[in-house]
Amino acid sequence: MAEQGSASRVFDFKKNPETAVGKAPGSLQNEVTYELFASDAEIADAAHPFLVLADTKGVLKHHVHGHFSNPHRSTTFAVLTDGKEIKEDVLKIDRRFLRFYEWIGENGITVRLSGKCENGCYSIYRIHAITPRKEGFVLAPDDPFIQMVIMRLLASRTPEEMSEDDDAEIDENEEIMLTSMKRLEDFLACAGDALPANVSSWAHRNVMLIKSGTVSPEERRHAQRALSMMLNIQWKGSYFESIDPVEARRILDEELYGLEKVKQRVIETIIQINRTHTLPAYGLLLAGPAGVGKSQIAYAVARILKLPWTSLDMSTIRNSEALTGSPRIYVNAKPGRIMEAFSQAGTSNLVFIINELDKADMNGMNGGNPADALLTLLDNLGYTDNYIECTIPTGGVYPIATANDKSKISEPLMTRFAVIDIPDYTPEEKKVIFTEFSLPKILKRMGMRKEECVIPADAVSTVVEKFADQPGVRDLEQAAEHLAANALYRIETQGVPGVVYTPEMVEKLLTT
Repeated sequence: MAEQGSASRVFDFKKNPETAVGKAPGSLQNEVTYELFASDAEIADAAHPFLVLADTKGVLKHHVHGHFSNPHRSTTFAVLTDGKEIKEDVLKIDRRFLRFYEWIGENGITVRLSGKCENGCYSIYRIHAITPRKEGFVLAPDDPFIQMVIMRLLASRTPEEMSEDDDAEIDENEEIMLTSMKRLEDFLACAGDALPANVSSWAHRNVMLIKSGTVSPEERRHAQRALSMMLNIQWKGSYFESIDPVEARRILDEELYGLEKVKQRVIETIIQINRTHTLPAYGLLLAGPAGVGKSQIAYAVARILKLPWTSLDMSTIRNSEALTGSPRIYVNAKPGRIMEAFSQAGTSNLVFIINELDKADMNGMNGGNPADALLTLLDNLGYTDNYIECTIPTGGVYPIATANDKSKISEPLMTRFAVIDIPDYTPEEKKVIFTEFSLPKILKRMGMRKEECVIPADAVSTVVEKFADQPGVRDLEQAAEHLAANALYRIETQGVPGVVYTPEMVEKLLTT
């Protein structure tokens, strides 16, 4: 039975379905020494190694230097010690790292390993590319790329971020971008199961297209751009860990005051993850007047799900092609806004915030509604951009839409969401929000002490009454900034220690 994703070996699963021992075809004298093991660990440490070597000669320490043999010739690691090479067999490889191991060996990269010796084995949890120097070793120019590959492979099965250890100095390398053809081909050689099967096949086809002499320079440019966008996305599985309802409520309380029924409804909608370990079948549609906190709820859900978020403003979309992209046959072809959002987020698992969904049909050309292009994304069956020409798995995408008037949203779109109506705040709630949230936030931002701008309860009532006909709390925050700025001006120009506002002062200041 052939191991999926590896064309260079034949594997025998008879002894243990969870492992595989391989033999290089046509190389009877060079039997592959390692077993493959399955792992979903998103961290690499002594308890979760991704490679294991034999330590029969006792020369492997916490840090060792050397290189892997070309796996088509032998499956060993040559340790550099006292000017000599001592070879040890590769015993185990995390399935996700098979292609990576082959690539390092085939390219003869000198590496520094970090690992732990125990019971005649050396468990590897860190690999750095190095360059020998007279004074020792330094990190090689290829090392940032290698660290990015390791992080991608560790993340390929889980949505959690990789934890740090005292050996790791790779946070900055997460920002590395794959743009040159050399890097794109190297990553494709290492990626293995880190890429969905259809994405991997698509990527190989585009590499062949780029390297062929049968297409125009413009077509090669488009193909390379598409390839770069797809390979810079971290492709993750659709398994989600259970959420803590208490922690979820704490996050919502941090973001919003009041709206108790709304918060409860949000938690009830997403808590099904605890049983299915997949995202809910329906996204959220948050409907309500401007300024009531719809966006804050969306950000809070992203925190609860431990996912990055990206946003799309439907009020700026004029036609469906802006969402779906244009075919590469056009000179000025480009991907759509949905694909660009995936690319900017850098991951296939994300909260997709669709702002002002009710404004989409106002801008549609030829009487169409650009928002209808969202239907395939919302159906969770995969999304295809006309420029990319590859179906993107969407099992890890959670859509959250916001709208002021849900009556302006088409019925097909409405049926794709669990609708939560968000009411405006009561006057008493607005007073609490102004006193405990808006004003303290403004004072902190302006570097002011609370005694420098004091607004008693009767003055707060005047502020709220002044904007009684305005929904939401944005006007209250602007009023808080106006009052604080006036107090700061008087402190700086008149030398007063602070300002205590009366209702009359508030009325006069906010009227002018």
